[in-house]
Amino acid sequence: MTENLPQSVLFCCDHNAVRSPMAEGLMKKFYGKGTYVQSVGVMNDLEIDGFSIAVCQELDVELSRHRSRSFDEMENWGDDLSSFDLIIALSPASQRRALELTRFYHLDVEYWPILDPTGLGETREAKIAQYRAARDQIQTRLIDRFGPPTQPQA
Repeated sequence: MTENLPQSVLFCCDHNAVRSPMAEGLMKKFYGKGTYVQSVGVMNDLEIDGFSIAVCQELDVELSRHRSRSFDEMENWGDDLSSFDLIIALSPASQRRALELTRFYHLDVEYWPILDPTGLGETREAKIAQYRAARDQIQTRLIDRFGPPTQPQA
């Protein structure tokens, strides 16, 4: 279902190191700066994943400067969940946390069940294929939800 872009979107997953940074980067690349886009994790115990950086670089999406953060850190830094129009959870744990934190706010929380590629595949090529699959799932969901990219693609 396509509809107008929200003014602000928060993507969340477990560690803010794989799926949610990919979603944040792809959303910014596809739809530009008209929508404020951030990402967050239930926990912040991992740095951005190198395979995520690699598969997004294939689409000219830069993730190497991403710094992982948790819901708690986001709140400590003054970002208020109620300032987002839409929260998109990419894992069951992040969906539970988002619903718990937003129960007093009137805002939408959507759940997109995106493959967690970490730990899958034996070889480098098999691992990268799993990360590409997760990236492509996110890309498909973005286009299904928000329509074709509005920014020119390289």
